[in-house]
Amino acid sequence: MKTRCFWVNDNQKYIEYHDKEWGEPVFDDAILFEFLILETFQAGLSWITILNKRENFRNAFDNFDYTKIAKYSGLKYASLLQDTGIIRNKLKIKSAITNAQLFMEIQNEFGSFSNFIWAYVQGKPIRNNFHKKEDVPATTMLSDKISKDLKKRGFKFLGSTVVYAYMQAVGMVNDHTKDCFKYQEIIKIK
Repeated sequence: MKTRCFWVNDNQKYIEYHDKEWGEPVFDDAILFEFLILETFQAGLSWITILNKRENFRNAFDNFDYTKIAKYSGLKYASLLQDTGIIRNKLKIKSAITNAQLFMEIQNEFGSFSNFIWAYVQGKPIRNNFHKKEDVPATTMLSDKISKDLKKRGFKFLGSTVVYAYMQAVGMVNDHTKDCFKYQEIIKIK
């Protein structure tokens, strides 16, 4: 039987997410944007809530196509507020639209969002060596810096805790605990 990180319970969605996605380095802008949206909606909620609604989010937000989301009209915003399949938080929905616009501004400035975000870690994951739940931080000095930089650019719902969760999800940090089978797999990635 595989040993997994402490936060993984017997929920199949959690297991699949942990085993196939969480902590895998992501350089594709489309996927980086998807995680940006999901992490901002997760703020203050459990991750399983987001995983359970992920397909609904995908349908409601045009498959996380930031070029479409950036152009959402007031009518589309109003329809999202009525969509019971997603988190119907007015500010988070508005932030998805704003963040899509700003995401594209960063692409124009840096060539890709990936170039921008991965520059914070010189293009490769930070390898942490955590043994237990208590070792894993909710924020770091780096997540503070990234959050501050994103907020300066106008991004919403990207405080340091959300940014650190994002860094974990997209593999900018390897926060699989050392006893987790994924820890060794991730450190082998160049």
